[in-house]
Amino acid sequence: MARKLLTIVYVLLTLTAEAQPLVYNVRDYGAVGDGKTLDHSAINRAIEAAADAGGGQVMLPTGTYLCGSIHLKSNVDLHLSVGATILAAPPELKAYDESEVFGAPEYQDGGHTYFHNSLIWAEGQHNVSITGFGRIDGEGLTKRDTENAGNVQGGSIGTGDKAIALKKCRQVTIRDITIIRGGHFAIIATGCEIGTIDNVTIDTNRDGIDIDCCKYFTVSNTKVNTPNDDAIVLKSSYALKQPVLCEHILITNCIVTGYKLGTFLDGTYVPEKVNWVCGRIKLGTESNGGFRNISISNCTCMWSSGLAFEVVDQGKMENIVVDNISMSHVHHYPIYITTGCRNRGPKERTDVSSARDIYINNVVADDCDSLAGIIVTGMEGTPIRNVSLSNLRIQYRGSGKKVTTPYREQGTNYPEPRWAGPTPAYALFARHVDGLRLHNVRFELMRPDERPDIVLEDVVNEEIER
Repeated sequence: MARKLLTIVYVLLTLTAEAQPLVYNVRDYGAVGDGKTLDHSAINRAIEAAADAGGGQVMLPTGTYLCGSIHLKSNVDLHLSVGATILAAPPELKAYDESEVFGAPEYQDGGHTYFHNSLIWAEGQHNVSITGFGRIDGEGLTKRDTENAGNVQGGSIGTGDKAIALKKCRQVTIRDITIIRGGHFAIIATGCEIGTIDNVTIDTNRDGIDIDCCKYFTVSNTKVNTPNDDAIVLKSSYALKQPVLCEHILITNCIVTGYKLGTFLDGTYVPEKVNWVCGRIKLGTESNGGFRNISISNCTCMWSSGLAFEVVDQGKMENIVVDNISMSHVHHYPIYITTGCRNRGPKERTDVSSARDIYINNVVADDCDSLAGIIVTGMEGTPIRNVSLSNLRIQYRGSGKKVTTPYREQGTNYPEPRWAGPTPAYALFARHVDGLRLHNVRFELMRPDERPDIVLEDVVNEEIER
């Protein structure tokens, strides 16, 4: 009997040991964590060891790890313990990898083209994760549009561009971490499949989260403060050298804000002076492939630009569902849906941008900018089809003046209402639309406005109820 009990105990202990991932402490590989010594080489050694063993958790204990480029590998979880900070090295230390050679016409910005010059990056890996309640501080990263480490388009050798950059990866998880000052993009995933970004907090000086040409991604329970750019944005650029749809994406239970950099994390919540965009959840502008089967629900927007759905690079946008959105202190517009012909891609393409089947339900917004109401604009001969707006209560600041000049067609212009000027209607302006349904929609004014509430131009098959 005693022998049988010992055998059972041994088997249970063996199974328990096998169930626990191997943990690789970066201190055992030479990391110092004093904020002064470059530690990325030691962290990379730990990651290589874990990957060579078939996978495991690379753990950063409490400390500040000054780093250049960190290379994520398949089956490895990079775990930032409570009190651990990865601090991006300044460019003069030349600690970042040089950017890869793209080898094709660059129709997209450098931030979408180059990945290897990032603080943490992976390409072609699977089952990769970054977890833990530690922090990534991108103090040494650039926020320039075309910066890259290969001295192309004005970049400088050794400059880091993005906090986390993932390309052509599968089964990606980013959970619980905090990012401050994320560089050009705090998180960018391009051409990735099956991803989860959950319970992440970002307070950054450019884009928060970019999901580009990806499929089967979920962004949930995440807070993104971006006073100078987009918070959560889906794109379908030409970074994969062909048009690729961004599809089957869920964004839910998130908060986006436009407070002054750093004040979201320190709790002072100082509203930032708005330049041209602030916060917001967006589809586009890069839209070579387009967007399909996108769901956005249960999100709160504060001191933010509104929802923006833009397809202007010959892609298609279809099956977009939005539900339960709360906005307060809205910059420039509450909802913006547009197609255009910027056509930032190969000249040989003959596709025309298109959008259809967009359903927006249960939206409450207060203190909305008087510049523009809800905007739904297609193109002459290619209308946006089947847009439904239901159960909306939108409060506008008012004080707008009557618009006497025609509102510009989108055409080849960059799609941003600020540069188009005030809309002819204070609440809703629609043009080139086939199938517009308004149900139980309430518009309110804080002050009188000289413009009508609704203006429709070249709109057919409209239904307005309650």
